[in-house]
Amino acid sequence: MQLKHIYIFVLGLILLSSFAVVQQNETANKIELLTSQTNYEAGSKIVLKFSTTETSKPLLYCSNSYGSTLVSPNLESNTLQYTLPQTISKKIGAVNWKILDTIESITGTIKITPRKEVATMETYIGPPSIEAGGTDYTMLVVIPTDSLDNPLAENSLVKAKHQFLASEENNDIFTKNLIAYKNINSKKESGRMLVSSESLGINSKEFTINIKAAIPTDFTISAKRPHDYADGNQVTTFSTSIIKDKQGNVVSDGTFVTFFITNADENILKTTGTTIEGVAHAKIIHPNFKDTWSIKAYIDGMSESKIISLKYKQVIEDFDIAFSEKNRKITIGPLQSFMLQMIPDGLQVKLKIYKDNLLIDTLTKTSYNGYVNFILKPAIYENGDYNFRIETAGKTKESNTKKLW
Repeated sequence: MQLKHIYIFVLGLILLSSFAVVQQNETANKIELLTSQTNYEAGSKIVLKFSTTETSKPLLYCSNSYGSTLVSPNLESNTLQYTLPQTISKKIGAVNWKILDTIESITGTIKITPRKEVATMETYIGPPSIEAGGTDYTMLVVIPTDSLDNPLAENSLVKAKHQFLASEENNDIFTKNLIAYKNINSKKESGRMLVSSESLGINSKEFTINIKAAIPTDFTISAKRPHDYADGNQVTTFSTSIIKDKQGNVVSDGTFVTFFITNADENILKTTGTTIEGVAHAKIIHPNFKDTWSIKAYIDGMSESKIISLKYKQVIEDFDIAFSEKNRKITIGPLQSFMLQMIPDGLQVKLKIYKDNLLIDTLTKTSYNGYVNFILKPAIYENGDYNFRIETAGKTKESNTKKLW
């Protein structure tokens, strides 16, 4: 029993001595912040000072939005001095710090603000092309930065400037969340707008915004041709009126116009053109047979023209057919045009060959010097009786029961 009491007494002495040592260590390791400044300008030298009662040099942990680092101190006259590296001191924002390896938690925060200067103007603008009429707009975004590439402080003044035709405008805008921005609406007229910005005497470069005509309105079309004969050779030219939007602005060069042509057989032809100074032109070759065309033009999904009609006269009224060389050479011509001149080279002529009232072949050639010659080779067309049908320029002639030998 007496041994037990002795054991408890010794254990109590040990605990009391340990508590005394801990208290002594806490008192000896006490570190206090001496620096009272919490706001610094970017790029300035930042030194955090702490008083200490011993020679140990705990590390300082620093963290900002760009990353974290450990800083070693200098110890002079019981003062710990931590100099923050430039990677932290030159970037704006909050810097959180903490002394490591201490019993008490010693932490704090400092704030780094941008310099009161502008070195560069980061400027963005878009879209680069907008529609005239006053409803469409482009956005100007400006980020004025100091020499360390930090955006300026909140509510810094930025002047947005733009010029269009005879007018010039200046607007004051202020940075918010590190940027300044402004929507710049289009004008009723089309043209080029010049945009720039300025802050603390520093100007951005010049930007160009193209204000283009809005959706085109309906227009008219016309046709020009050297004559109204269906010779399959001359060219008809279609033209639009000057195409404008509802504000009276001429549409942009390169606007695509499609001309749809419906002939007497309800077949559809198509030709296209693009605008230059608001007018589009398109060309198409005359038909090679009598026909009537209905023409209408479209700017896809936006506007259209009224229908115009063109009539083309028959150019060849008749032609001769001659058989020779055992009826195996067939000569068509002369093919004469409206003034009895030879038809221009390239007129298409079809020869349809029938045997026992069945179509067995169709040959196609084009005219040369007003004539077309077909040669029927014995290896292909055996001796016997054949019927022939010739089609050209909308005219058809038949030659019945010709014997090939």
